[in-house]
Amino acid sequence: MKRRPSKLAPLALLAAAATVLSLSGCANRAGGTAGGEEFPSQAITFYTPTQAGGATDLTARTLATQLESELGQSIVVDNRPGGAGSVGMQHVAGLAADGYSIMVFPVEVSMLGHQGYDIDPASYDFLGIVNEQPGTIAVPANSPYQTLEELVAAAEASPGSVTISNAGPGSIWEAGATELGNVAGVEFQGVPFDGGAPAVTAAVGGQVDAVVAGIGETAPADEDGRLRVLAVFTEDRAPALPDVPTAGEQGYDVVIGSWAAVGAPTGLDPAVKESLQAALETAAGSSEYVELIESGGNIPVFIPGDEAADFVKAENERFAELFGE
Repeated sequence: MKRRPSKLAPLALLAAAATVLSLSGCANRAGGTAGGEEFPSQAITFYTPTQAGGATDLTARTLATQLESELGQSIVVDNRPGGAGSVGMQHVAGLAADGYSIMVFPVEVSMLGHQGYDIDPASYDFLGIVNEQPGTIAVPANSPYQTLEELVAAAEASPGSVTISNAGPGSIWEAGATELGNVAGVEFQGVPFDGGAPAVTAAVGGQVDAVVAGIGETAPADEDGRLRVLAVFTEDRAPALPDVPTAGEQGYDVVIGSWAAVGAPTGLDPAVKESLQAALETAAGSSEYVELIESGGNIPVFIPGDEAADFVKAENERFAELFGE
């Protein structure tokens, strides 16, 4: 079997640049703009391009509570789902760059522009990357495949016969299965679902041979014996699954996962951007936020503005390669 080295190491840059968060004290981050106005002087709207109740929404709501303390103003969460997240992202791109409209962006902000959506990361000023979720591949508990190599061998022996569920067309987890197939030199049959939860449920029920999903969705099922995680798509082993080898350890150089960033329409006044970024860094280090992220098996990090923008740009470029542009 020929294993092609991966040119794509999405979370390697994140791991290298990220500051793992420690708890921070609170301080009022209000400040003046270049024109002398006090910022913020009114409520801020915190958009999320997802339905209420999901991981991205909970990220926004938990950060919003902390930002209220930091900035001394109300933070109102506004859900704008639709179009794989493009509806909310397009709405925010068209708003004034005055600091009163911010958004939590999932990884798809760097993917959608390569899938027919009018989304360009350059439309946003990124304030920080605030968490990451490693990808995993798992099989039903009664699966005959005990290792990732065995699963790949089955796909090699009968191309397209091994089914892998994912969170839907255009999702990061569909991309993860595609990248694994590319690196291993085999063809899997993707089975899309409307979200990660039903994709995992399908694997638990034996409807598919495997599932590619976030560690927050597969680790609990591995722990209670409903799934067996074969690999994590990280550089180093994940704290939530310390006994599970990485794909790289097994000969498949795949590093892929989701992340969340906070940003605003491009063109923020430097003083406004500085105030928002400082407040966000403290909010992302709060015990409430760290506990939320770690409870799902995910990793709280903080990469500040310019570094975050560089990271999103690098992600955008690698997805262009993955999607064949």
